[in-house]
Amino acid sequence: MNSARELQDRRLDELLRRQLGTRILAAIADPKVTEIIINDDGRVWFEAYGRGMHEAGLSLAASQVESLIGTVAASLGAVANAGNPIIEGELPIGGIRFEGLLPPVARKPCCVMRKPAQVLYTLDDYVREGILTAAHAEVLRKAIDERRNIVVAGGTGSGKTTLAGALINEMVARSDPNERYVIIEDTLEIQCRARNLVQLHTADSADMTRLVRTTMRLRPDRIIIGEVRGAEALALLKAWNTGHPGGVTTIHANSAAAALVRLSSLVQEAGVPPQPELISETINLLAFIVRMPTARRVTEIVRVSGYDTQRGFTLTPEE
Repeated sequence: MNSARELQDRRLDELLRRQLGTRILAAIADPKVTEIIINDDGRVWFEAYGRGMHEAGLSLAASQVESLIGTVAASLGAVANAGNPIIEGELPIGGIRFEGLLPPVARKPCCVMRKPAQVLYTLDDYVREGILTAAHAEVLRKAIDERRNIVVAGGTGSGKTTLAGALINEMVARSDPNERYVIIEDTLEIQCRARNLVQLHTADSADMTRLVRTTMRLRPDRIIIGEVRGAEALALLKAWNTGHPGGVTTIHANSAAAALVRLSSLVQEAGVPPQPELISETINLLAFIVRMPTARRVTEIVRVSGYDTQRGFTLTPEE
């Protein structure tokens, strides 16, 4: 039974590699390429460090893209068709996050492949590349030393997860080597050098909220969530606020201040009233990162100093 399954997986892997082709496989192997996009006109685009978004000079026929999406679906135990036109999951090649769309939700077949960070960046790397100022790097290091809870905010593709990974590994370098880290993600993207580490990812039978609650029984010293996007925000705040400080998470937002507003909205998805006091007590530092045409920049780091019913959250910018 196992050998039959292994044979099927091997055949699907070989088919997937043929359908991707040498150019896209080379991009997957290139550590500078972070995203591979095939639009509904068949044109292929790459996102890469130092170059931003650019055309790959490659086009695929709609039938090729449709076959690719079908093969990915098969590898995930699903079927891609008009009745199930959205295929999302993790590719068997390199842990790549895949999102494929078929008609009727898209004009023609298209997909996006996002690679996990292949280069483990440090805060020194961020300073050297001009993404982070030296002063801001010291603020983050001090927050790590003081076991503050840090939220990294930004838009899609801004580099939130990579920055979170740099912060986590700064924690590992500056903290007790025996500390236990529990990292929860939808797909495994964060690289962590901690020796005492458990990495969990969501499944149909276990959503993010359930995994956060389960984490409390895994004897964590630090709890990290790759991205908060739903009701798990409340479970995370409670975990951080009850003896597990010094965590990191990311959130989609248009500014550091907007991250707190979004976090408040996500908390309410758990069916509870707004919890601004809990948020202000638990979230200590916000870092906002933006994607520019050829680079990324951390443009804001603010400290959460409290909450007032009249004035809202008190935020202090770190210069």
